[in-house]
Amino acid sequence: MDFLDDDLLDYVTSHSEDEPQLLKELNRETWQKVLQPRMLSGHYQGRLLSLISKLCQPKSILEIGTYTGYSALSLAEGLAKDGVLHTIDRNEELHDLQRKYFDKSDFSDQIKQYVGDAKKVIPKISGNFDLAFIDADKSSYPKYFELIVDRLNPGGLILSDNVLWSGKVIEKLDPKDKDTKALLEYNKILKDDKRVETVILPIRDGLTLSRKV
Repeated sequence: MDFLDDDLLDYVTSHSEDEPQLLKELNRETWQKVLQPRMLSGHYQGRLLSLISKLCQPKSILEIGTYTGYSALSLAEGLAKDGVLHTIDRNEELHDLQRKYFDKSDFSDQIKQYVGDAKKVIPKISGNFDLAFIDADKSSYPKYFELIVDRLNPGGLILSDNVLWSGKVIEKLDPKDKDTKALLEYNKILKDDKRVETVILPIRDGLTLSRKV
């Protein structure tokens, strides 16, 4: 998932903001107890999400794909005092672990959890969003974009994870590979859609930053 060699990545991480203690604990517990721990945003990407959120100071954040809550807690660091973060995940088995760390944080009352299919949950959440983070089933990325883009406030941001998909986006496409096909479609949508301006950042597995015009 990383495009830098380990030594250079260690240098980048060590010269970036330190990982908060609570997120260190969540990181450790995720690796100890949860399947596919590499799905965790982790120290470096988490600090990037935090900084972007702090620059935006969003009143409303939408996250699609909570996993164990690391990215939600990172994004919540930039919330306005009266802001709310809505985070959705289809895996109900992770709900209690997420809540455990949300309740340990300073943002417990500002984070709202939802369990279920995000495509069905998003229309039930009222209001617009200042910041959205998409990190869920890749085959649904184009649909998530359409559900979000018109509800994004002007100047709002969509962050999309895994858009380089371990380099598969430049390899010969396997007709059976629905995820890569969807990501190729999604990346083209973001490039061509005049409602947003987009830059792909080659961070970890690829992170797209799209701004609502």
